[in-house]
Amino acid sequence: MRADGKNLTGHAGVVLLRKVADRVGLATVLSAALPKGTGPGWRDRGMALVQLACAIVLGATNILEAEQLQHHWKSLFPRPVSDSTLRRTLEAIDGPVAARIERVRAVVRRMVWTLLALRPGGFPWIAVCGRELTGWYVLDLDATIVTCSSKKEGAAGTFKGSFGHMPLGAWVANTRECVAMLLRPGNAPPNDVDDHKSVLASAFRQLPLPLWSKLLIRIDGAAFSHDVLGHLQSLTTSRRRVRWVTGWAINDADEKAIARLPEKVWTAALRQDGQLHEIKGPDGEWLSYQVAELTGVRDLTGWPQGMRLIVRRVKPSRRDAKKLTAFEKRTGWRYQIVATNIPSHQGLSGVPGSGQVWFVDALYRDHAEVEDRVKAIKRVGLGLLPSKSWQFNAAWVLAATLAADLDTWTRLLLLHDEPELAAAEPETIRRKLYHLPARLTSHARRRTLHLDRTWPWAGAFTAAWKRATELPART
Repeated sequence: MRADGKNLTGHAGVVLLRKVADRVGLATVLSAALPKGTGPGWRDRGMALVQLACAIVLGATNILEAEQLQHHWKSLFPRPVSDSTLRRTLEAIDGPVAARIERVRAVVRRMVWTLLALRPGGFPWIAVCGRELTGWYVLDLDATIVTCSSKKEGAAGTFKGSFGHMPLGAWVANTRECVAMLLRPGNAPPNDVDDHKSVLASAFRQLPLPLWSKLLIRIDGAAFSHDVLGHLQSLTTSRRRVRWVTGWAINDADEKAIARLPEKVWTAALRQDGQLHEIKGPDGEWLSYQVAELTGVRDLTGWPQGMRLIVRRVKPSRRDAKKLTAFEKRTGWRYQIVATNIPSHQGLSGVPGSGQVWFVDALYRDHAEVEDRVKAIKRVGLGLLPSKSWQFNAAWVLAATLAADLDTWTRLLLLHDEPELAAAEPETIRRKLYHLPARLTSHARRRTLHLDRTWPWAGAFTAAWKRATELPART
């Protein structure tokens, strides 16, 4: 073994991330938003933040790892940003600076969405039960727990018995972008009204929605409160139509209303592919989910006007036996309720049958995909808060969302014809694409990155690079 190689690159996939960042002008707008320094050794903080975002995408979990990881691509970008410079960059991100970064992120996102609309296939629309929600932008909200083993500022016991923080985020289901992330103490209530309003406001500022836009918001049971549902109802304006579907905590009044439902109103629930939603029972038999309308039976006085309740039932499994209420034990069914303002006769405009109970139920269950987005961003920076300082950790969360943006934009713009890579988990795409080794050569004022010709995804890498070079540069 000899340590005498030259111009070797350990993580060649960084060129795709950096190229996308350069084309959409991310470093330029971040430089304008961040405070500027002085002196001969001053480093551009916008570029430093982009370098940090690239390192986070490639697996860095703290500032020191981000500095060391840059040495893997030193032949490509010969001036790594030191850990002290990265730390000073994050320490400079206070409330006003974070607000400016939020505004410039929205500007860049508008350009990315324009490029998405121009690519083959156009802007991505989600599909539920085989029906495409064309023209509907879907926003999913969810909270997660970031555990820690030491006393950090804001860390506290969570409602699940763990210790750490509980950030609340918002994701666009169409593009899988994380458009808002609010760092919260670990003891923050799951259904805090002000936190949901803050995250929704931040997400709305990020969404480059056209006039007369149609927006669908999905939240789990954390939205079960008069104030949250009332706020969701108030989001509709003369230029924006907002529909929402949320979870609902079952109480005695709901169980009494369910008991009054006749057996004939129950209908079969459907999966996302349009097939019957069935599970295997304890005796090997197939049991199907059933749904029914509860709106006309349950008294909804005081709740938002036009709100509907959809109830779903299924035969409980052995795992659920200990969680059943007395009512569920007596009836032999396990129940769940969904609240929505989607009208039964109109549904979602342009989507046939979207007002039916089976569609609303499937639409809410599709919200479970946000759990995959949560797991992904926790593997891209959010899984560990590196400091005891609240301000520094809040800046790190912002850097993690920038890294998630950069990773998502790379997949959307460069890998849209490689579904295996575009939807891959962070560890998978790192192993297949981002951590690809290469050798850099120079000749006739041109630099060439040489990949292993036998690498299974070398063709996908070169095709992605070609698309990156063809992207129009932001002026």
